[in-house]
Amino acid sequence: MNQKDYVDNLNETLKVLDNAVKWLERSYKICASTGKGKKYSEDAFDAFETLSSRFARVSDILVQKVFRSIDSLELSDEGTLIDALNRAEKREIINSIDDIREIRDLRNQIVHEYVDEDLIGTFNEILKWTPKLLEIINNTNIYCRKYFM
Repeated sequence: MNQKDYVDNLNETLKVLDNAVKWLERSYKICASTGKGKKYSEDAFDAFETLSSRFARVSDILVQKVFRSIDSLELSDEGTLIDALNRAEKREIINSIDDIREIRDLRNQIVHEYVDEDLIGTFNEILKWTPKLLEIINNTNIYCRKYFM
């Protein structure tokens, strides 16, 4: 692959992320109006389930696809996931690696949560962390602009 191919790959990956973010924002708006709770109606529970899925998907696309695409473009594509996250922090895309770790831990919790009682706490955490995830995505888009000018 040449430099243009890497830029095109990043561009396509950002388009996928942007589309997923639109759906995440839609779900977040719906669930934020419901607010944090200890118990939800069936409709609210369905809305939070959708938000959870979209949160997990967006965080996966960001970390597994976009950050890796940036690394490939900048010839830094070796190492572990933590290496990619450390590079994102050095690029000032994320303010603290701890933030993205929290988001990744929450993503893992979403994917592996099976007990309904535990889901309420997960829903509340998703409401808390979605704005931070969206902030990181905004920072990512700002960082990547230099490749599309």
